[in-house]
Amino acid sequence: MIDITLSPSQNEIHDKAADFASTVLLTASSTYEAHPTQKERFRALRPFYSQAVKAGLIKGLIPKAFGGTAGTVVEAALLVEQLCKHDRSLSLTIFSTGLGLSSLLIAGTEAQREEYLKPFLSGEGEPLASLLHTEPEGVANWLEKGGSGLRTLARKDGDEWVVSGDKVWATSSCGWDDLGPELMCVVCRYSQDGKPQDPEVEPADSTMILLVPRDIVAKNKPEAYQVLKHIESSGFSATGGPHIRFTDFRVPGANLLAAPGTAGAVITRAFTSSAALVGAMATGIMAAAFEAALAFAKSDSRGGAQALLARQSVSDLLMDVKMRTDAARAMTWAAASALDNGRGGELALETKIYCSELAVKAVTDAMLAVGVSSYNKDSPFPKLLNDAMCLPLTGGGNIGIRRRQLERIFIADDYKPWAASFG
Repeated sequence: MIDITLSPSQNEIHDKAADFASTVLLTASSTYEAHPTQKERFRALRPFYSQAVKAGLIKGLIPKAFGGTAGTVVEAALLVEQLCKHDRSLSLTIFSTGLGLSSLLIAGTEAQREEYLKPFLSGEGEPLASLLHTEPEGVANWLEKGGSGLRTLARKDGDEWVVSGDKVWATSSCGWDDLGPELMCVVCRYSQDGKPQDPEVEPADSTMILLVPRDIVAKNKPEAYQVLKHIESSGFSATGGPHIRFTDFRVPGANLLAAPGTAGAVITRAFTSSAALVGAMATGIMAAAFEAALAFAKSDSRGGAQALLARQSVSDLLMDVKMRTDAARAMTWAAASALDNGRGGELALETKIYCSELAVKAVTDAMLAVGVSSYNKDSPFPKLLNDAMCLPLTGGGNIGIRRRQLERIFIADDYKPWAASFG
């Protein structure tokens, strides 16, 4: 039996998320956009993030088995859509903390989870977590045999790991004060001699993950962890995705999260769940664009005798935007449900690719319906478009990563085309 009606508990999550988004997030954009730089805008998010912590949104990123309140992926999708409908920068900062914790939740020992989850379960402060994977040279082909592999290297020195290399675009990896977040999960390549990746060895065999809490940053020399630059991004203009450099950065041996040879699977699993939630982000953006364009088309005639919505060309455009939004939501829910029921990540990958690219088309069509007024920076559309343009490029770029992952699924000899759909 197929039934996509939300349960009472799911409706409650939806309504609470909508209430938080329409109240707390209502003034977020006007607050941070008053600042001229990405660094300042990111820091201006801090009081809003604090309210998210108090509202239980950060604790809600952690499964109940580990002391949190997280439910299903479907429930997470309901939350993501509502928050992203109103503000994407704060939403991405919240959900990137979830991604930052995902490797710990997947691969951490009981002792590691007990120690490092504490600030995220407390309901106090503004704890950030970050997964540091992407490098300035790109990581689309990081597991390809014969390639250069990761350039951030780790070697063993006594009981410590020594890390050197650059990371970029890792949301919140700077912390609120450029001294690091509460927790970083740093993906690196084990190389005791510092030599380039051996072309005859599988890169996955030397890939590892280290847990780096904020107090370890403080114990290192100032030059060991540096924020080289806060990147000015076109979309998500108040997120912190800086260029970070580690130089002989020392990490206790006990902070090894995933040993060489095991980290690749951990990273893949972490990014699979996030793929479905990008679909929810895209749906939120499309919903916001549709509502703004619909309100304009109902109230403005552009000097004519009737409202724009009575014009067939305008109403046709808005019909397309509405149908795309509903289709994206249904696809996202299906992918989330598949993940909840252990049916693998094929639908999640399809959702990330399809919905992120669909969002760009939906926003531009909404702008076409409104006309040149939509190009005014004071309207919601330029920000929606810039944020939508980011989705196909991040969270695993669609061309370099997500489509290649889907390609490998298709190539498998035992691939069953509709197993993900029908179970």
